[in-house]
Amino acid sequence: MNALQIAKNMETDAIKFYKEASEKTSHPVGKKMFLSITEDEKRHLDIISKIIEGLDIKVTDVSPMKNIKTIFETMKDQMMERVEATKDELEAFKIAMQMEKEGVEFYKKALSEAKTDKEKMLFEKLIKEEQQHYDIFANTHFFLSDSGSWFMWEEHSIVDGGTPWA
Repeated sequence: MNALQIAKNMETDAIKFYKEASEKTSHPVGKKMFLSITEDEKRHLDIISKIIEGLDIKVTDVSPMKNIKTIFETMKDQMMERVEATKDELEAFKIAMQMEKEGVEFYKKALSEAKTDKEKMLFEKLIKEEQQHYDIFANTHFFLSDSGSWFMWEEHSIVDGGTPWA
């Protein structure tokens, strides 16, 4: 099986997992996040399928981080509510992180073995996006498991209340 076919299978599996995770997640931000990543993975699958079919396509830059930032901004009130994530939800984020990490590693290897410029361009974009997915899931896992610390680090709070330059 070649790298493109393996990539197609990986994206198909990711779509299924993230769709199921979105259905099982009760936290509204987590649910929207899984749905957003599902759409990214569907786009990846479509691009890979078209390349396999030999169609001439242009792979455009997309920013999963920008999409997630929009979700967080529009759901700020829900984020502020203290909703405890279940162990299953946290486990889903851990699995998602592992899937994305493995995806990045696979696409890096596939890039080094790519035969055409189109494949190289595709794998470079997939590496970038899958790394962003990993970062999103890691950040969300941190938020859902310890929102107090998450807010401290995201807002760059100073633990002792003082300033480093005073």
